[in-house]
Amino acid sequence: MALLDELEAALGDDVVLTGDQISERYRSDESHSGRALPFAVLRPATVEAVSQALAICDRHCQSVVPQGGLTGLAGGANPRGGDIALSLERFTGIEEIDAAAATMTVRAGTPLEVAQQAAEKAGFLLPIDLGSRGSCQIGGNIATNAGGIRVIRHGVTRDNVLGLEAVIADGTILSSLNKTMKNNTGYDLRQLFIGSEGTLGIITRAVLKLKPLPSSRSTALCAATSYEKVVSLLRMAKLMLANVSAFEVMWDSYFRFNAEALGLKFFDVDHPFLVIVEEDLFGNDQGGERFEAFLAAAFEEGLIDDALIAQSEKEARNFWSVREGYTMDKMLPSLVNLDISMAIGRIGDYAAECGRAMLARFPGAHVSFFGHIGDSNLHVTIATQAGTEDDAHTIDEIAYDLVRQYGGSISAEHGIGTLKRDYLGHSRSPQELAVMRHIKAALDPNGILNPGKVLPPV
Repeated sequence: MALLDELEAALGDDVVLTGDQISERYRSDESHSGRALPFAVLRPATVEAVSQALAICDRHCQSVVPQGGLTGLAGGANPRGGDIALSLERFTGIEEIDAAAATMTVRAGTPLEVAQQAAEKAGFLLPIDLGSRGSCQIGGNIATNAGGIRVIRHGVTRDNVLGLEAVIADGTILSSLNKTMKNNTGYDLRQLFIGSEGTLGIITRAVLKLKPLPSSRSTALCAATSYEKVVSLLRMAKLMLANVSAFEVMWDSYFRFNAEALGLKFFDVDHPFLVIVEEDLFGNDQGGERFEAFLAAAFEEGLIDDALIAQSEKEARNFWSVREGYTMDKMLPSLVNLDISMAIGRIGDYAAECGRAMLARFPGAHVSFFGHIGDSNLHVTIATQAGTEDDAHTIDEIAYDLVRQYGGSISAEHGIGTLKRDYLGHSRSPQELAVMRHIKAALDPNGILNPGKVLPPV
C-alpha cells in the first residue's frame, strides 16, 4: 500500500515491520488487555526518523500508537488492528551527564535501570524508581508521569524533568533540553507532554534531575493498630528524620498473604497495619541514633506496638519483598490492582468502606490494600473467584464511585489509557475535559496520536 511504501522509502526496510515480522509483544502492555496486533510497527533510531514517520502518517491520517517498555497497566500502549505502533526501543542511550548542573540527558527508549546505573557510576542518584525499572523506558515513564516508591522525597516523574524534546503529530520537533531550575519564559510546553500518554506528541529525549547518591539507608518495619496512628507516625517521621525516602503501608490482609507466600515471619502476632519507614543517609552520617530515637518516640507516643530495624541489606530486602507482592499475580491469576489517590487523612475510611463493598458484592474474594501513603497513593488488590471481565468492570465501578465520593483521583501513577478512560469524569470536571480536548485538537488536528486513549468519547 502507498503508506507503507512511503514509510519504507523514507525510513528503510529495517525500521518498518509488517506481517510475520510483528511479534506478540506489540499486542499489549502489562494489563494484558490488548486484543489486536498493529498492522505495522515502526522502530526509528533517531529523532529525525520519528519526525519523518509522523509527518507521513499525518498526511495519510494514519493512527499511531507510541510504545515504550510496555509495562503500563492502563492499556495506554495497546494498538487496534488498523493502528501503526511506533516503538522507541532502538532509540536508546545516555547522551550526557552534566556533573555541574547535576543533570542527565537521555534518549526515550533507554530502560530506567540503565539510566539509574549510569547515574550511580557518575556518583549521582536518578530519583525516579519503579518496580519495573529493568524493562520500563524513560519515554514511557515521562509520558505516563510514573510515580513509584520514592515520591515522598523526590516527587513524581514530572518533578524530575527539567527539559524535554517531543515530536508532534505533523512531524514538528519541539526541543527544549533545558538544564536550569529557573526558566520563566512563557508556557511550559514540557508539562503538556508529561502524563499525556502519547496523545499530544511522542517524547524523544529528556533532561532529568540528578540528586546526591545516598551512602546507605536505615530501614524499619513497624506495626500499628489503626490508620490514624499510621498518619501520626508519618508526621513524626517527617519531623524527626532528615531524609525520609519511603513510607509504605500494608493492611494486614495484604501483608499476611505475601509474607506467608514467601515463607517469611517477622512478628509473633498479627497487626492491623505494617509500615516500612526508610531514611536516606549521606556521607559519614550513619543515622542509627536518630533512627532509634524516632522509633523510641513512636513507642512512647503509642503510635507503634512493635518494630524491626533491618540489620543488613538482606533483611531490608525481605521487608520490601513482602511490600512488592510479586507472588500475588502468580497465586491470584484474576488479580485486579487499582491505583488511586486522595487526601491522606481519608484513605483509611475509604479502604474500610471499599473493602466492605467489595466483599458484599463478591463474598469469598481476596481484598487487600497497600500504598505509598506518604504521597497519598493507595493500591486496591482484589481477586474474585470467577475472575471474569464482568467482575473486573464491577470492581472498577465500586472503587471509582467511592473515589468520586471521597474527592480523590482514579489514577495516582498508572495513567488513564483505555481502562480508566470512561471514569475520568469521576476526577476531572466537564470544563477541564473540554480544555483537554481543545489542546488535543490544536496539537493533533487529525487525531492520529494514540486515538481512543485518555479522553472519553464525547
